[in-house]
Amino acid sequence: MKLVPPAPTAKAPTERFTGDVYLNPLHNGEAPSRLVAAMVRFTPGARTNWHSHPLGQTLHCTDGIGLVATRDGSVILMRAGDTVHTPPGEEHWHGATQDNMMCHLALVEHDNGESATWLEPVSEQAYEAAHAQASR
Repeated sequence: MKLVPPAPTAKAPTERFTGDVYLNPLHNGEAPSRLVAAMVRFTPGARTNWHSHPLGQTLHCTDGIGLVATRDGSVILMRAGDTVHTPPGEEHWHGATQDNMMCHLALVEHDNGESATWLEPVSEQAYEAAHAQASR
């Protein structure tokens, strides 16, 4: 057992995120572990690009209000205490709502060193449509 000092907060890369997003890496597993864990903070309107994970992803919202959306138009409004799982290979995005910050723990497993396939940014139209779907 060992205490791991906190990693410094880093701004998320603009080629994978829209808006201001901040990452705090928590764990990057070394064999036999495959766990990758991070705390991710989204400012209002900020979100990931479309992406998928070879072994799925678990998101646990710790603060604020956010959205998780899939290509088929499914949307989950995520609040503090909620946990959302996306299955392997499902293309999705997640981020804060227009008027609220959101923080979540992101948990994935890497598969041969890869934990995500990053795709195109989420359009404003898709982001607004997710808000409309979530408010129903």
